[in-house]
Amino acid sequence: MENKYLSVTALTKYIKRKFESDTHLQTVYIKGEISNFNHHSRGHMYLTIKDTNTQIKAVMFAGNNRSLKFTPENGMEVLISGNINIYEPYGQYQLYIKSMEPDGIGALYLAFEQLKEKLNKAGYFNEINKKALPKYPKHIAIITSPTGAAIRDILITLKRRYPIVKTTLIPALVQGDLAIDSIVKSIHRANDINEFDCIILGRGGGSIEDLWAFNDVLVAEAIYKSEIPIITGIGHETDITISDYISDLRAPTPTGAAELAVPSLVELITDNKQYQERLLRSINQLFKFNKNKLIDLQQSYVFKNPKQLFLNKEQELDQITDKLTNNYQKHLTDKQNNYSRLIQNLKHQHPETKLVNAKEKINRLSEMNTRNLERIFTYHENKFTSAVDKLILLNPLTTMRRGFSLAYNKADNSLIKSVNDIKIKDKIDVRLNDGRLSCEVIDKRSEKLGK
Repeated sequence: MENKYLSVTALTKYIKRKFESDTHLQTVYIKGEISNFNHHSRGHMYLTIKDTNTQIKAVMFAGNNRSLKFTPENGMEVLISGNINIYEPYGQYQLYIKSMEPDGIGALYLAFEQLKEKLNKAGYFNEINKKALPKYPKHIAIITSPTGAAIRDILITLKRRYPIVKTTLIPALVQGDLAIDSIVKSIHRANDINEFDCIILGRGGGSIEDLWAFNDVLVAEAIYKSEIPIITGIGHETDITISDYISDLRAPTPTGAAELAVPSLVELITDNKQYQERLLRSINQLFKFNKNKLIDLQQSYVFKNPKQLFLNKEQELDQITDKLTNNYQKHLTDKQNNYSRLIQNLKHQHPETKLVNAKEKINRLSEMNTRNLERIFTYHENKFTSAVDKLILLNPLTTMRRGFSLAYNKADNSLIKSVNDIKIKDKIDVRLNDGRLSCEVIDKRSEKLGK
């Protein structure tokens, strides 16, 4: 029987049809850990889902991952639904993800924390970037739903606390898929009108899904870039959104936002009365103080005897004039003395004076040098004369002139100093003062001088 061989493509297509016909593989629910996550530039997500024993390649196309409320990350435990099929070019099976959510934590909560961390690192929450609210606003923009309870609570509170303020409602959707774009456009519109002192952005309570538009990055950027300060009053007191972190002031409720936006007229009237009372007391105290000061001045010595005061001042003026004159004379004398010293120093330092002094010094040194040379010459002349005299005394020629002679051995021309240096019949040479004698020793004997 002849074997029937299949191509790789045919085999792969056969296995793919098997996968597609298996109802158990068309909808699978998998729990695992993300690894090798790659968010492609075209929007698709490629990743690996693994547990302690094995792993599977997975892909989530852009059409499905656009609805994710969080950003998948390596190491994240997730719950996935999708189907298993064959990727023909590589001949491998992989998981095609249709939905994904974090395991053990809500997707919305995770998305909230991720965006919060991202914006915080970017400096969106810094207090230094928050704008100051006007103390007495004249015109307030209210961005909320025109049919909700929030607008009613805000208007009632503003009218009760500060009825003179002007308000303008800029309607916006605050829930649903269109809410994000509606809120952003309303904030931009309020800034474009450029008539408002502040903006109240609010809505009533609801679930995290109902409030989710206020956790979107586009709304956050619109609040951050607004030139007009924004007060947020979103949900109940326990509800905190990303918009609350970025706004210039956060109120627990829409009513609270209205209370923070304007002062209380009743409190202003009360404060005004207190200021009037304090001002009146201050004026009375100042009047009393100045009155007492005037009385003291009227009873002072100046007003009682002004002529004597004038005479005293005249005397003081004379004393000051004398002192000034003395000081001036002393100062002038000091300056003149100093000038004289400078002139003397200048004369002393004049080049001509220095030249004369230098010549005198050279002459003194020359005379001193001449005297020193004469002393040295005389000293060495005397020393030389003494040495010559000694040499003359020690000169053997001088001795020979007195009758002495020197005897030399003719054999080796050595000086004969002892009778033992010569033998009988040796030839000797006797040198006298005026010549020499050649002799032969015929006899010798030893004698001590003085005998």
